[in-house]
Amino acid sequence: MAPVAAAVAAVTGIAISPLLGTGAYGAYHYFRTPVKERHTLPWFAQMSFWLPALGLVGAVAAKDAAGAALPPGWKKPLDVLDTLENKTTGLIAAGAVVPFTMVALSKMIAGSGDTTALNPEVLSMSGLATIHLAAIDGSWLLNILTVPLGIAIYAIVWMGSHAINGLILLSPWGAIDATLKTAKTALLGLVALTAQLDPMISAILSVVLIFIAWFIAGWSFRLTVFSWIFCWDFFSRRNRRFSVGMHQTSGFAGVGLKGVPQRTYGDIARDDRGNNTFVYKPWLVMPPKRVPFPEGTDLAAGRGAFFSNVTDGEQELLVLPPRYRTHEAELASLYNFKRGVEPIGLNKAWSWLRGAIGFGPKQRDPVTA
Repeated sequence: MAPVAAAVAAVTGIAISPLLGTGAYGAYHYFRTPVKERHTLPWFAQMSFWLPALGLVGAVAAKDAAGAALPPGWKKPLDVLDTLENKTTGLIAAGAVVPFTMVALSKMIAGSGDTTALNPEVLSMSGLATIHLAAIDGSWLLNILTVPLGIAIYAIVWMGSHAINGLILLSPWGAIDATLKTAKTALLGLVALTAQLDPMISAILSVVLIFIAWFIAGWSFRLTVFSWIFCWDFFSRRNRRFSVGMHQTSGFAGVGLKGVPQRTYGDIARDDRGNNTFVYKPWLVMPPKRVPFPEGTDLAAGRGAFFSNVTDGEQELLVLPPRYRTHEAELASLYNFKRGVEPIGLNKAWSWLRGAIGFGPKQRDPVTA
């Protein structure tokens, strides 16, 4: 049972933080392998990978520590880069490192507990280092079961962990970002520490984390979709080639839109009476559902420093992707938002400060603002 527990703990730990987990996992294999056999190790256990990977983790940690004292406007682009790094390394780990771990487990089980199956030289010679599953003698049937199971476990835990990056993109304060990152790193450290002390305890902890990740999968999925779209719009500068009216108006449900889970991705549409409604597909593939906008409220297109929203002045109905930056007036006109365009977030604070010191803009009609 110990090898199974170690494999579950390894997959869970890598899913929590792919770059740190993969780098630490590679370094662990590197230092526990005799010097003469290190050339047989897979790519992620070579110093040329795990050393720069851990160095990048250190740079990200320094950014998070400094971010607590920096204005959000200086830190947000780095948060987007951090999110992209997590996505990229997450995909790499899912496609290579996790299958490698589960295949090694299958090889050992097929060998009736022979621990030599985990020897790096044996793994390399059998083709495991390059993930040629068909080349594994006697364990192909186990691979059919263990590899998909390992990837499924990894995907659920990674999605729950990656939701933290979505929260960081939404957070305007660096102190909150640093707290979230510290909690995630501490959780990974706990899994790794218990794995060294007692693999069974680490496996129990991992199973608890897997259960929690499964329970919050819907919430994690919505934040994962949010971070994907936010990063794409931000780096592609899509707002420069975007036009309201020529494209479907899409956004994420806010706290003020009742009857739909927060951060659900969907579109604004008109019903038969010409009223604005929010149309979405649960999990992006289920049959569409419609939720009407609150009646009797005057809406506005909020203009923020990094993204916009739709608000009734008190609550946020929709969070709009960065593509809508500088297009708020067109949006307000198209959907007849009676409050027009209003500043939010950093823009609202800046507008208040300018007005407080006597340099505020001249008063204008809010509908045409």
